[in-house]
Amino acid sequence: MELYDKSISGLTFQTSRKLEELGVRHGFTTRAGGVSEGIYDSLNLGLGRGDDPDKVRENYRRVCRALGVDIDRLVFTCQVHGNTLRVVTSADAGKGLDRKVDYEADGLVTDVPGVTLVSFGADCLTVLLYDPVRRVIANFHAGWRGTARKIAVQAVETMVSRYGCESADIRAAIGPGISRCCFETGEDVPNAMTTALGAAALPFLTSDDNGKFHVDLKGLNALQLEKAGVLAGHIETSPDCTLCKPEKYWSHRYTKGERGSQAALICLP
Repeated sequence: MELYDKSISGLTFQTSRKLEELGVRHGFTTRAGGVSEGIYDSLNLGLGRGDDPDKVRENYRRVCRALGVDIDRLVFTCQVHGNTLRVVTSADAGKGLDRKVDYEADGLVTDVPGVTLVSFGADCLTVLLYDPVRRVIANFHAGWRGTARKIAVQAVETMVSRYGCESADIRAAIGPGISRCCFETGEDVPNAMTTALGAAALPFLTSDDNGKFHVDLKGLNALQLEKAGVLAGHIETSPDCTLCKPEKYWSHRYTKGERGSQAALICLP
């Protein structure tokens, strides 16, 4: 099943039907509907990209109002292309927007209602998880390095070990990101994937006549989630490639790094 576009208060989000049906406030943002200008036009949610901080804050106000979440209880990732998941408590509320982030983590997990977990992407994937039985959420960033380090498996295992979740209960939404059509690489990326996943990675790696490889990060993360016990029928994936749609999303490759950031947000109901 695929994520779909939903318009709320003038903003467009990619949305999971399964999470929506379960009452989970969430969304993968797009570029439209904010107040940022120039290369950040218009819904830039990256504070460290060089944009006017007041404009970024107004963008967050709009996103939080649309999703019905508390802007004072956002918690950001601090992404380093690793596989660390931080367990978030009420004491972390506000870290990122109003308070300094005092950790490095490409993923966040919590069972605290009302706290909104935030991760960022601009070609790299963002992924949301929810266990409706134990009432636990997770949100992580998965570029190719994080994928090779099995951050999807780490996220599920953290939910299981820390909160007693059952993998089969977890719902997953894999957000927009660079897709196989555009993710052209040298040998280093497919080699990292086969080292991590063995022959199971091969269907998600193709080569062209120029000796370049094309990598399906969405498929590889879905594979990891399934290997960790998440049911295939509980995984939804965005059909959108960020490099194919630079008018809708920021793409690091398309802009050569001069860009804003979109975000994935999830709040425990």
